[in-house]
Amino acid sequence: MNTPRIQRWTPEPGKRLLVVSDIHGNVPYFEGVLRKARFCDRDELIVDGDFLEKGPESLRMLRILMELSRRGNTRVLCGNCDDWYDIYRPDWDDKDDEKVLQYILWRKCGLLWDMCNAAGLDPFEMGDFTAAKATLLKAFPAEWDFLKNLPHALETENFVFVHAGMRPDIPLEQHSVDELVKVERFLKLDRFFSKWVIVGHWPVMLYGRDRVCANPIVDRNKRIASIDGGCVLKDDGQLNCLIIPHRDSEDFGFVSYDPFPVRTVLDDQAGGGRSYYIRWGDSSVEVLERGEEFSRCRHRRTGYEMDILTKYLFTDNPITDCNDCTDYVLPLREGDKVRVVEECSRGYFVKHKGVSGWYYGRLL
Repeated sequence: MNTPRIQRWTPEPGKRLLVVSDIHGNVPYFEGVLRKARFCDRDELIVDGDFLEKGPESLRMLRILMELSRRGNTRVLCGNCDDWYDIYRPDWDDKDDEKVLQYILWRKCGLLWDMCNAAGLDPFEMGDFTAAKATLLKAFPAEWDFLKNLPHALETENFVFVHAGMRPDIPLEQHSVDELVKVERFLKLDRFFSKWVIVGHWPVMLYGRDRVCANPIVDRNKRIASIDGGCVLKDDGQLNCLIIPHRDSEDFGFVSYDPFPVRTVLDDQAGGGRSYYIRWGDSSVEVLERGEEFSRCRHRRTGYEMDILTKYLFTDNPITDCNDCTDYVLPLREGDKVRVVEECSRGYFVKHKGVSGWYYGRLL
């Protein structure tokens, strides 16, 4: 299916527009960020795709959004992780059902995994997903109908909400679906827009080199706001909610949610210095000296050396991939509030105003 579904919409004057993306089945983060934003019936909520997969509660997340949508002030867009209804479309090749089953068994979470378990089907006992697929269609008619009709882009007079990106030179209807839901590094492309384009998909921290920041990026020159805070995908990720005060406003704000405990800095730390961010897609390292808590590693592409928490290494092999990590030392002052992601013998891996890094002083 390569023809996008486009929806036009005129928000009511005076209503806030709240935008979240890339929830990935993380219900507590979603509920937490809406509480922080004080979402209510006087607001309009836009879910900018990828509310399913990778996290623990895709089916529950889907049903929550279905209920919010019935109230009339929530609009949900399709991301590249939400297009499961494609398995029922006439142009679907049933030969790909085997790939879908292998995905379910590998991931052990996500919408189809949740549906199979809710319907009493054991994925590990399936020899053929095609029969199970028919069972799921009958067991979850409302859920499939909701997914079938999700738009790929939502356009207003001043904004385009789309999961991953778009081109400025053609109308939305002339895009392929992939051009709307699978654009990588959208902010790095040489694209400028007359309307604001609000996207998720590409975690914002992947735009950094030596610092990790999960806050939304607002590029006023290109008129793009990128809001994916790495919820579920990053150990220190957060779920961002972009706040547009009203339909004609460019005075954006945001709130974010993560569950990390907040503590107070007791000692000043200058911070800075040489640092690097090893991230998804470029995380191959050579282990120079493996330790119980930390291991000295060399990033294979750049040759940069840093100490990495040993539990972040994927395997015991001398060449391995690892979780996203950095040796950035945060500049902090006494009294600053930080969110503690990791506590270890050397200090703390914390977040301060969305930026992740190390703190080696005392915390209250």
